[in-house]
Amino acid sequence: MDRLDELAIFVAVVQHGSLAAAARKLRRSAPAVTRALASLEQRVGARLVERTTRRLAPTEAGIRLAERARTLLGDYQQAVLDSVPTQLSGLLRITAPVQFGRKHVAPIVMAFLDQYPQIQLEMMLNDRNLDLIDEGLDIAVRIGQQHDSSRVARHLGWVRRMTVASPDYLARRGEPLDPAQLAEHDTIVGTQHGALGEWRFGAHENRERVRLTPRLLLNDVESQLLAARAGKGIARLLSYQVADDLAAGSLVRVLTPFEPHAVPVQLVANHVQQMPLKVRTFWDFAFAHLSQLPHIA
Repeated sequence: MDRLDELAIFVAVVQHGSLAAAARKLRRSAPAVTRALASLEQRVGARLVERTTRRLAPTEAGIRLAERARTLLGDYQQAVLDSVPTQLSGLLRITAPVQFGRKHVAPIVMAFLDQYPQIQLEMMLNDRNLDLIDEGLDIAVRIGQQHDSSRVARHLGWVRRMTVASPDYLARRGEPLDPAQLAEHDTIVGTQHGALGEWRFGAHENRERVRLTPRLLLNDVESQLLAARAGKGIARLLSYQVADDLAAGSLVRVLTPFEPHAVPVQLVANHVQQMPLKVRTFWDFAFAHLSQLPHIA
């Protein structure tokens, strides 16, 4: 056991007058407290407490040690606090999906930099999930289920995949009422994540797979949106990506009853307990802002 820990246990025993009370206060087991006290007495070479029928009382040696221990523990705590800069500074590295990062994370980064002028921040936008450790990243915004139990995730909200087309396209070609009817339509397909030959519809446990022969293949979201607005076909994008177009009427949602389940949006980090202050501050700052976004409710 750490020797400072032994001293903290001993001070708690003296303060509370019993092993059981000290154990409750420190959230330790009574045997662990007993062993720590015995170990400390052996190291000191003197009896530190007298055990009576009702309570424990410190001996003369115990009183002297308790006084010195309180001072030592207080100095240790102050030294730890003094080592933490009151002004946040240093490099912070974060990652997010490209369009989500541009639209929602970048404004938060600007506000954070305004509030903490000594912070240097690097933001890496990538639709591929970059490995936090390999890339030296502090925090990631992730869309989709997380399967790595070694990471800590903080839920922000939900997004869902939507099928959309322009009013002009639907006026010319008609609206598909069933996923199978997509075979009769032009489709605009993103090449970022593979699975180019099919779209999946319905709940996770009962998905309908639709084979596609795309009219247009594009590797970024903005190009897909431009093509869909121009009436070049039916596209499939995430709800936050099409929210502005749906509100403006430049795109229309189709096949709504067949949409898959929503997927989570999360903040992800390697750990929380030992987060540097600058990382923990951005973690809380980003959560406070991103969890209020209407497009990921």
